[in-house]
Amino acid sequence: MYPRFAKTKIKSSLKDTRVVLISGPRQSGKTTLAVDIASDDIPFLTLDDITVLQSALDDPVGFIRGLDRAVVDEVQRAPNLLLSIKNTVDEDATPGRFLLTGSANIMTIPAAADSLAGRMEVISLLPLSQAELLGKKSGFIDRAFAAEKPSTDHLIIGDKLIEAVLSGGYPQALERKSWVRKQDWYHSYIDAIVQRDVRDVAKIEQLSLMPKLLAVLAEHSGQLINYTGIGNTLGLNHVTTRKYAGIFENIYLVHTLQPWFNNRLKRLIKTPKLHFLDSGLLAAMRDVSPEVVRKDKTSFGPILETFVFSELQKIVTWSDQRCTFSHFRDKDKNEVDIVLENRRGEIVGIEVKASATVSPKDFSGMRKLEEASGKKFVQGLVLYDHDQVVPFAEKMFAAPFSCLWNA
Repeated sequence: MYPRFAKTKIKSSLKDTRVVLISGPRQSGKTTLAVDIASDDIPFLTLDDITVLQSALDDPVGFIRGLDRAVVDEVQRAPNLLLSIKNTVDEDATPGRFLLTGSANIMTIPAAADSLAGRMEVISLLPLSQAELLGKKSGFIDRAFAAEKPSTDHLIIGDKLIEAVLSGGYPQALERKSWVRKQDWYHSYIDAIVQRDVRDVAKIEQLSLMPKLLAVLAEHSGQLINYTGIGNTLGLNHVTTRKYAGIFENIYLVHTLQPWFNNRLKRLIKTPKLHFLDSGLLAAMRDVSPEVVRKDKTSFGPILETFVFSELQKIVTWSDQRCTFSHFRDKDKNEVDIVLENRRGEIVGIEVKASATVSPKDFSGMRKLEEASGKKFVQGLVLYDHDQVVPFAEKMFAAPFSCLWNA
């Protein structure tokens, strides 16, 4: 079993919080981690068991009554349980009473968000990060906000980087040796998600369109979102397209990256970007393998950007920083792929480049971001496929992708 660096935060939360929710996509390791954290004398109840699910749906109050502590797995399948949990933890406010897992963002359900406000801490668990695969807790984000020069001690470059990016982070996919078998797993995973989890979180009139919509979204990963254009290919209007895409976001397949803006610059693009949350899943949907990349590397760039975005999303779950994620783009097409902003308003910019060379023009967007954020700008990094950290200006570096998993 690979180390999960969210484990420390979860265990700490259980010491002072009544309810803790481990939230993330299916097959990311939530159940395994919950079982590992819980002791043998704590009941484990999974709503993937049809009998247990029916009991929770028929009588949520009776289901929870009498449980001093419990692990409830896949709680999004019976959202009415959350009100019963709220009532029982109000009667007995002992910390660590319930450890929940969920494969959908239950905080988008108004009743759930209201009922457990102030009573529950949500901790994300995405598929395995490179740091976890290597058994090294990355300090990349903390060091960037400390304005430390990036460094690396475990290089992954060239063909090995391509393999790491295209493999993604889902444990079961990583266990498969051949690329055909890895991609078979991803396609089976998508089929199961659409048939089960989409039905659980929303009533969809055109369920048969959901796989097609996900395929179209895969072709737009890393791009500005145009719901009208995406919907036109499927005969959907932009309102329905946005709604259906939001369902994929709620079950942690995609993420909408909002634009960063500041009143110092008036000519900013305020359109969100779309990202998949796992590069292996995206590679499978776009039918990209190492062999394809070796023949034509243009297919690799969007998947690499998704990989970096996903790695940062994972690192922030154990970082000391509390960051928001956004992207920067102005009307002159100066852009920064990922902008991190902490609670003090400090800014770190991340640009992703698939090649092994970096030039000053690759920092054009970063310079615009620095101009807009002023003294709040801490560091700008262009990540590239090389082994050297190269300074380009004060606070700006070209840095290997391997810096992402440096301890």
